[in-house]
Amino acid sequence: MNLSELSPFTPAIVDAVSGLDSNDPIAKRLRELGFVEGEPVSIVARGPFGADPVLVQIGYTRFALRRTEAQRVSIHLAS
Repeated sequence: MNLSELSPFTPAIVDAVSGLDSNDPIAKRLRELGFVEGEPVSIVARGPFGADPVLVQIGYTRFALRRTEAQRVSIHLAS
């Protein structure tokens, strides 16, 4: 499952960030922002038009991501 498919306020855990290639700057930036394996993450809100952007909370920090960026983050539901 990827982050863009997560329902709002559903707790999940980051598995990985996938890049288009080994030097993908967006994937690198997502990792720098804290989207790393084991981090708790949830969707806080979605934009009004096409659910873009997505307001994501990772730890105590919130980020607005485009859906295409959120699709790069693999997650699993927290148990």
